[in-house]
Amino acid sequence: MSDGGFRPSLDPREISEQTCRRIEALVADCAAVIDGGQLELWPDYFTEKCLYRIIARSEFEKGRPIGFVFCDNRNMLIDRVRAMRSANVFQPHVYRHVLGPPRIVRRRDAVFDVETSYIVIRTAMPGGAMDVFSAGRYLDEIVFEADVPKLRSRTVIADSDSIDMLLVLPI
Repeated sequence: MSDGGFRPSLDPREISEQTCRRIEALVADCAAVIDGGQLELWPDYFTEKCLYRIIARSEFEKGRPIGFVFCDNRNMLIDRVRAMRSANVFQPHVYRHVLGPPRIVRRRDAVFDVETSYIVIRTAMPGGAMDVFSAGRYLDEIVFEADVPKLRSRTVIADSDSIDMLLVLPI
């Protein structure tokens, strides 16, 4: 999913309703564990060999692969969570994701390319000051491992060229 342009969704008759619901649940559940502070569960939504990156829209559209965050396997995701829990010093905060409906834009054999718009509201603790931390879209490659949907790749394309230095939690 390298191009940044709009692509229409697949004809829903091409994919079973159950598969669509399971993909929607994967996207929603992945955000819910972040919002709920259950970050140790977050890497489990990815395949062992995976890609997770956060990149500015302008860089993505230029075809540049590296952005704010780049992890190319699940162990890197696990290390990121461990570092956040034990080594990083930051003001406590929580996220709340607001997700658009996932759109399955392409199916390549057993790989589903899915696009989902997101907004992340960050709430600082204590005090509760809120701000829009990030807005953009996810470009996901989803596969089924042992009949369980997993993220083989998630590219978080942030609409902004800049991101707060407090990028500790996954988006």
